[in-house]
Amino acid sequence: MKAGKRLGVAPQDLIRRYGMLLVLLVMVAFASLLSDRFFTTANLLNVTRQVAINAVLAAGMTIVIISGGIDLSIGSVVAISGALGAGLMAGGAGWFAGVLVTLLVGLALGITNGLFIAYGQLPPFIVTLATMALARGFTQVYTGGRAIHVTNQTFQWFGHGYLGSIPVPVIIMVVVYILGYLFFKHTKLGRLVYAVGGNEQACRMAGIRVNRVKVAIYGINGLLAGLVGVILTARLFSAQPTAGVSYEMDAIAAVILGGTSLSGGRGNIGGTIIGALIIGVLGNVFNLLNVSPFYQDVAKGLVILVAVLLDRLLHAGGRTFRKEVESSGDKQGPSADPAQTAQV
Repeated sequence: MKAGKRLGVAPQDLIRRYGMLLVLLVMVAFASLLSDRFFTTANLLNVTRQVAINAVLAAGMTIVIISGGIDLSIGSVVAISGALGAGLMAGGAGWFAGVLVTLLVGLALGITNGLFIAYGQLPPFIVTLATMALARGFTQVYTGGRAIHVTNQTFQWFGHGYLGSIPVPVIIMVVVYILGYLFFKHTKLGRLVYAVGGNEQACRMAGIRVNRVKVAIYGINGLLAGLVGVILTARLFSAQPTAGVSYEMDAIAAVILGGTSLSGGRGNIGGTIIGALIIGVLGNVFNLLNVSPFYQDVAKGLVILVAVLLDRLLHAGGRTFRKEVESSGDKQGPSADPAQTAQV
């Protein structure tokens, strides 16, 4: 009997848990060989800042996907929230008002998505696709297709500042993931996210207020998109009408690479940060090698496709393995030695 079966752990489960971490380590090793600039301080700081933006978005997307949903609007939400916050500061408001408005706009749009999905009984794909178009269009109208510059140095600190030697965006990312871990492990809502994603109908029959859970989930996702709006606007010193384009694809790719299932009910936020690092390192290596951005998009598309395919194959394999273990246990009968059963 194989080692995986003796331990009662499917090899597919081991790959799902640690495979992407191995991929990340191999990518970092190859990156250092392909370019001697990869491990320079300036480049590593640039990578961490880039990863921080995608990782914060992916944290919210993880919650949504585990619940069985999807959100295609977050890139546009980043753009419109950043534009409205920057416009307020350009009109004379302080940095605090700018940050607050940016966060509240993201939260409001997320809640709006949740209301249409939960109470309107509309597919998440359709609702967030519509929000994506509406928010992007309104951003273009509001900005007139031009950047809104931000000169408030306190606000710029959120994108360019440091605490010690660590960039502020990275610190924000770490805080978000710590809170995300606590959310899933120690809150009722975090546990309900898995329950709703695993079997929504059973949750309704059990008396769980699924609609409220969905609204909260999309609200959190929108809030994190607003937070990225703050970071990105501060980093660029301006709100760009094209900000956030394709950010949803990078976030979804990070979530899938992190082991979260698109079918819902399975996943963890720790895997998402690994997925975000893989996407960040991949993009950085392409930039160092002067690879065309068009080829980068092709690579990201292939990464998503392969990750989804592997998820389906590993999930199917895991189910087969568990059936074999259960069948083997049944054959031993009720008189079987418990010690032997534990080893199956």
